This record gives sequence, structure tokens and C-alpha cells, in this order.
Amino acid sequence: MGGRRSWSGVIIAVAALFAAGCRADPAAKAAPAHVEIVKTTGDDVAETVRREVARARADKREVIVYVGATWCEPCQYFHNAAAAGELDAAFPGLRLVEFDRDRDREALAHAGYASQMIPLFALPREDGSGSGEQIEGSIKGPGAVPQITPRLTALLSKRR
Repeated sequence: MGGRRSWSGVIIAVAALFAAGCRADPAAKAAPAHVEIVKTTGDDVAETVRREVARARADKREVIVYVGATWCEPCQYFHNAAAAGELDAAFPGLRLVEFDRDRDREALAHAGYASQMIPLFALPREDGSGSGEQIEGSIKGPGAVPQITPRLTALLSKRR
């Protein structure tokens, strides 16, 4: 009889551990997703963006087309802040589909992502083309990110 009690106790303990391991951690769900930067090749802008929009829907993320350039100071500040996780709290779950203005200018314009200034942040349509809802330009220096953040927040609110 003592053997039965031992095994039943072990089985109950194992079942409890298994059940605890299967429960989702509520804190893990509440943690914001980091801002993700997707580097592109610029081959087919609309097709690339369309794929990222579909992938973002499955991942429960929001997509913004982001156009910058290596020489653009506000672009560098924004990109570096996003890469360092400094924008995660402001934009949880954001996916930046990043293009280079110098390399991709014609393809971007063809897909509906033309702008006079950079950085450019644009809401895409489901087919990957530009929706016309966008913000562009910023100030130079470390104030670029604080200047872009509320404008980007307002742009993203148009999608919701």
C-alpha cells in the first residue's frame, strides 16, 4: 500500500508541474513587442510591402513603410533609437519596412511612396502600394526622435 501512495503523489506532483508549465505567463503577454526593422532590397517595393503587411497581420503587428538614407541625420537618429529599443514603449509591435531613398527612389515613387523630404513614414495599403497617408521630414540633431514620435503616433492612429 505504501508503494501506491508514493506513485500517486509523484503523479499528482508531475501533473501539477505540467499544468503550471502550460499556463501562459500574464507578464509575458503584457510585455510590449520591440520595434522591428525589416531591411529591404528594393527590388519590387509594392510586392515586398504586401508580403510584410500579410506577415504583420499574422504576427499581430502594425506596418509602416520607412524611407531614410545613410546621410540623413534625422533618419540616423530615428533608426538608431528604434534599433536600440528606445521606441519599444511608444510603438509596441511596430514593424518598419525600411527602404533607402538613394537606392530605391524610382521604385518607391512607382509604388506610391514619393516624398519631398526624408525620413518618410507611410501607411501602406493591403496590396503594398502607398495609401497617401504619410509624414515626412524632421529636424536635425537629437531632437529628431522626439519631434517624429507624436507625428508617427498620429499617423498610426489613422490605421486603427
